[in-house]
Amino acid sequence: MIPTWIIVLDYILGMIMWTLIGRAFMNIFQREDSTFFFMRVFVKYTDPIIKLFKFITPSFLFGGFIALYVAWFFYLFRFYAMPYLLGYDVWGMLAFPLESDFSKQLYRLFY
Repeated sequence: MIPTWIIVLDYILGMIMWTLIGRAFMNIFQREDSTFFFMRVFVKYTDPIIKLFKFITPSFLFGGFIALYVAWFFYLFRFYAMPYLLGYDVWGMLAFPLESDFSKQLYRLFY
């Protein structure tokens, strides 16, 4: 049984990671200063996180690549630190609780 605090931590980190990825892909179609509602939401919620990582973000990155770069750190933490916290060596595909629960719900919905 996975401790509840680990699942909550993974859900929070996963939502941050996917929101950063969403911002990066939304940036393909919209500018960051766009008045489009969804773009404003992505920028509003991810700007503080991107600012936290500014000191390690390379200066040559621009636009959506900055958000992807920061999302990569969240992915690395989830991929390497979370199994360590749980005492596992390797997890495998869809072992992240957030993505695993999401895929189970999709499976139930379509099958």
